[in-house]
Amino acid sequence: MQKSFNNNFLWGGAVAAHQLEGAYDKDGKGLSIADFMTLGNKDQPRKITKTIESDKYYPNHVGNDFYHHYKEDVKLMSDMGFKAFRTSIAWTRIFPNGDEQTPNEAGLKFYDNLFDELLKYNIQPVVTLSHFEMPIHLVNKYGGWSNRKVIDFFVRFAHVCFERYHSKVKYWMTFNEINNQTNYQSTLSVYENSGIKFKPNDDRQKLMYQAAHYELVASAEAVQIGHAIDPSLQIGCMLAFCPIYPNSSKPEDVLFAQRAMDTRLYFGDVHVNGHYPNFLLSYFQKKQYDMDITKNDLQILENGTVDYVAFSYYMSFSVKYTDHMDYREYQDLVPNPNIKTNDWGWAIDPVGLRYSLNWMTSRWHKPLFIVENGVGAYDELTPDLKVHDTYRIEYLRNHIREMKKAVVEDEVDLIGYLPWGCIDLVSASTGEMKKRYGFIYVDADDYGNGSYKRYPKDSFYWYKNVIATNGNEID
Repeated sequence: MQKSFNNNFLWGGAVAAHQLEGAYDKDGKGLSIADFMTLGNKDQPRKITKTIESDKYYPNHVGNDFYHHYKEDVKLMSDMGFKAFRTSIAWTRIFPNGDEQTPNEAGLKFYDNLFDELLKYNIQPVVTLSHFEMPIHLVNKYGGWSNRKVIDFFVRFAHVCFERYHSKVKYWMTFNEINNQTNYQSTLSVYENSGIKFKPNDDRQKLMYQAAHYELVASAEAVQIGHAIDPSLQIGCMLAFCPIYPNSSKPEDVLFAQRAMDTRLYFGDVHVNGHYPNFLLSYFQKKQYDMDITKNDLQILENGTVDYVAFSYYMSFSVKYTDHMDYREYQDLVPNPNIKTNDWGWAIDPVGLRYSLNWMTSRWHKPLFIVENGVGAYDELTPDLKVHDTYRIEYLRNHIREMKKAVVEDEVDLIGYLPWGCIDLVSASTGEMKKRYGFIYVDADDYGNGSYKRYPKDSFYWYKNVIATNGNEID
């Protein structure tokens, strides 16, 4: 039994292009779905506008201006001792509209420069191909992922990225948190994942399943292309993992929680096993969903299974059986009295991370990779330019402690740990800057006002020591 993490364990952090790069219209970049999402907060959802309206603020247009600060930011990550840094390639920097034949060289060059800067400090880039950054042109002209044609556009984008960067990037992921769209009553969840704008009489669930199928086929095609270009590439899927507990030990609650987990995580079954689980095929028949799933699609899924499972872990859920077995996230979740929550109502459940790691190991038997974990909080920059974020240190310490138990005691095969928003960025769910996750404070407010100077927080120095000691000094 090992006593600690392996020496090649990838400590680092994670971000997404649209949440920090800014420069939304520079160097040939096209407009993505994120560029049409307004500022919101925990009580007021972000709005999705048809055009960019002059009287509204769009936080993703600026992010934290990483596009112009990346060398400074990478140096700070190196100072922390990062072994890996996860980001995404903004689809619209490479193909501004998404359906062009020829990529934008200026966009490709930006990521060449970024990856070279990371490698200069021996930081491995970990890259997501699609992280809520779909070209708006594909939404308006084709209906987003509701249209089979988009498979070919994504595959072309993936091919260009693998061909260009395979010597610089070893770890890849296809779609970020692909399973969030199971919450199909949330307009934002499905829009971010699939670029679908529901009409009043749409069968939202059927549209979601169809779009997800096209994405799964596109992912499997991309995996095959990446492996053909460079067999050494490690190409994974990426799931939002929220374990779903039964509200009680009543058998009905336990069974319902199991079905909820199956429904939310079937994406992993397809990515890993190469085929749909029987319960879902039966469900399609029961609902009389005439799905566009071809024999060729099924062969692609079988041949394009992933090398590892990456996931985000922020919180756990709890459900109680009422009168149906058809899990509906928007109405079936109930509060868990045994777990605290943060300022945005997200459950704080470190033990749930260990449970999740064991659940996935038992189900999928693949290496795992934690590529998001963290807590959004209100941080205060003191007059002497410090941020005393003891609450963040406590959150991360408790989660790393449970992660270590899973690796050392349960022998989970874990590639690395990349906490979310390692430098303050725009929140995907609310668009706020004040919902901060980072080890590095960025002097900017929700409306883009500020100097954009960077300041290490107390957690910066704490995490630096965690990395330096390979997780052996957490407290």
